[in-house]
Amino acid sequence: MKNVSVNIIEAKPAWHLLNFKELKDYRDLFFFLVWRDFKVLYAQTILGFSWALINPLVQIILFTIIFGTIANVSTDGIPYILFSSVAIIPWTYMSSAMTQSSQSLIVGQGMLGKVYFPRLLFPLTPILSRTVDVAISILIILGVMIYFNVSPTWNLALFPLFVIFMMAIPSGIGLWLSSLAIRFRDVKQAMPFLIQMLMYTAPIVYSASSIPEKYRMLYSLNPIVGVIEGFRACLLGTPMPWMFIWPGVITAALLLISGAFYFKKMERVIVDVI
Repeated sequence: MKNVSVNIIEAKPAWHLLNFKELKDYRDLFFFLVWRDFKVLYAQTILGFSWALINPLVQIILFTIIFGTIANVSTDGIPYILFSSVAIIPWTYMSSAMTQSSQSLIVGQGMLGKVYFPRLLFPLTPILSRTVDVAISILIILGVMIYFNVSPTWNLALFPLFVIFMMAIPSGIGLWLSSLAIRFRDVKQAMPFLIQMLMYTAPIVYSASSIPEKYRMLYSLNPIVGVIEGFRACLLGTPMPWMFIWPGVITAALLLISGAFYFKKMERVIVDVI
């Protein structure tokens, strides 16, 4: 008598760990979505990839004029254009990745009901596709560093870790907001306000050292603070401000883990609700 294999299909619990094997099986689709997202971003544009340089460059110039020259904001002795460049590049990535990730299920709803694949791929697609912008816009930082004769230090060895830290923040927030957006379309309307609020609660136009000491622990819970300060320390060779980094790392980890669990909980009703 031949052995007969039996597969038992059971309903998954509402809160369960990510199925990494499933994600691996659909990696080709994931790479296709990332490539499609990247091509659509610059399709039928005259300047093409130049926009990855123009967008942050305009912000850097405006911030340097307004906050560096007119308002004369303290930067701990760092030239303002250098100070702002190192912050605006990661901020531009995080803000755009968060916005696109939060609306990814709404934008891709035509595909969701036609074929099964891990829905987790949708909010994670902008996280990877927007990293190309960072790679291109790093040229701005390199140009400014060369102009001011800034030499790299051993802090640069930690730079890849801060890039991962930078990607974890929009991943966690994107998982939460994309899950909420399928039920509450207010998320789209609230995103501009959220992005503006996050921008001014992070040390992009001002130095974190200007925050009163008694509020620094609370302030450093904002994970964007740790990314910005980490980028400055890695690229400019300033002392690594761990007091601003570790609390943000913990916050980012909690956002990412809780966002993944909540997204998986909502995954079963996405097609019905959307």
